[in-house]
Amino acid sequence: MTNTIDTAAATSTLELLHIGGPTVRFGYGDLVWLTDPTFDEPGEYPGGVTLYKLSGPAVPAAEIGRVDVVLLSHDQHADNLDRSGREFVAGVETVLSTPDAAGRMEGVRGLAEWESVQIGAVTVTAVPALHGPEGCEPFTGVVTGFVLQADKLPTVYVSGDNASVDHVRRIAERFGRIDIAVLNVGAANTDRFGDHDLTLNGRTAVHASEALGDAVIVPVHAEGWAHFSEHLDYLTHRFTVAGRADRLRIPTPGEILAVAAIAS
Repeated sequence: MTNTIDTAAATSTLELLHIGGPTVRFGYGDLVWLTDPTFDEPGEYPGGVTLYKLSGPAVPAAEIGRVDVVLLSHDQHADNLDRSGREFVAGVETVLSTPDAAGRMEGVRGLAEWESVQIGAVTVTAVPALHGPEGCEPFTGVVTGFVLQADKLPTVYVSGDNASVDHVRRIAERFGRIDIAVLNVGAANTDRFGDHDLTLNGRTAVHASEALGDAVIVPVHAEGWAHFSEHLDYLTHRFTVAGRADRLRIPTPGEILAVAAIAS
């Protein structure tokens, strides 16, 4: 089946299944990981800012199969954790997120910035993320990214909803080498901060890629919601004119994407 993940794939390769939005399932270190669970069908989510979901998941929650660890960048917004996603998380043994999320959700382990935890053979480190311009946290809340490391496996960076290239630079400097980066892109914009986007846009994603050196870039979270202001064709254009198109690996929702790290 197209959604079967090999957790023991070649050491330089990561197998990912993009489910939609920010939701990605992948095998790493004999475990199955899932980012920001979103499994609802299209609908609207009223609140301070009403969000509109335009498309459902490529794979429904009932067909996801085994998941050992959820990496939840934040719990405040439905495009990162929707109603079905909350139900799904309740059945997963290990859920990592921010300390704020841990205070709101039972069974969630909160990690402070740069804090690490060992899960099996994998070291997971919470890394900084900023969901908008400087000073946005009172409005958008605290978010986190994650870096996964294990012996003889590529180092993987999962950005979460981060708009800050400076944070990406700090992460790259801290770890020395990132092999594969799953970046939330799409220039999310609800007009709360005017022209300041809530996630990476085409221009800033290129700058993030430059900061990450030879890292292979897997862009997600650029479709399925009305507040995304840029789509993947524009991102591809920006990477092409910057001479970095060879770094891009764009997943097709519902199909396994095997991502091989670039040899150093």
